[in-house]
Amino acid sequence: MRNAWRVLAFDIAAPVAAIAAMSAIGIVLGWPRWWVSACSILVLLIVQGVAVNVWLLRRDSVTVGTDDDAPALRLAVVGLCAAAVVSAALTGYTHWTLPDRRLTADATEVVRIATAMAEATARFSPQQPMASIDRAAAMMVPEEATAFKDNFAKATADLAHRNVTASAEMLEAGVEAIGPAAAAVAVVLRATQNAPGQPPSNAVLALHVTLTKKSDHWLVLDVAPINAR
Repeated sequence: MRNAWRVLAFDIAAPVAAIAAMSAIGIVLGWPRWWVSACSILVLLIVQGVAVNVWLLRRDSVTVGTDDDAPALRLAVVGLCAAAVVSAALTGYTHWTLPDRRLTADATEVVRIATAMAEATARFSPQQPMASIDRAAAMMVPEEATAFKDNFAKATADLAHRNVTASAEMLEAGVEAIGPAAAAVAVVLRATQNAPGQPPSNAVLALHVTLTKKSDHWLVLDVAPINAR
């Protein structure tokens, strides 16, 4: 029984686990040519080792797993198998788990920034006419911020002259597209304007916010009404 367990662990499970681990690495990497060649050679060496083991079993009734005079060889087999399994786990982590986490974190961040940007463009206070616009401009790439503030200058001047107060609340926001350095987010707002002597004016605004990633930070490139695109 003792020898049977050793044959199962060292002579069968170890090579099978090593081959499975190398196949898993190939699946994660998408089987590039260099790994197809390397994996083929390594699997061939493992198969040859298994064939020698079978030949030794038939000739001497002993294998790597049952040979009491070769503990170092068994340790080497276990070490190589463990190295293959650990390499497969690390490859999967770096190529699948980490990118998924980065994508989730980026999606959350771009929605947060786009929502703040959209709300800032739809809010206005006559007492601080440029406050919301300055907050919005601070979230933009520097090259676009100046033009953005200039475009809103006339609108804010008119609202301030009429003593209009505007507020906005996000209803929905979602990522339209996202990549390593660019993203697009759709934001739906409920906007309310209050003017002296007039009932509140309510509207639903749908905005498209485009962002870019610079120096590991997401910045807004542009914001525009969806129906104007």
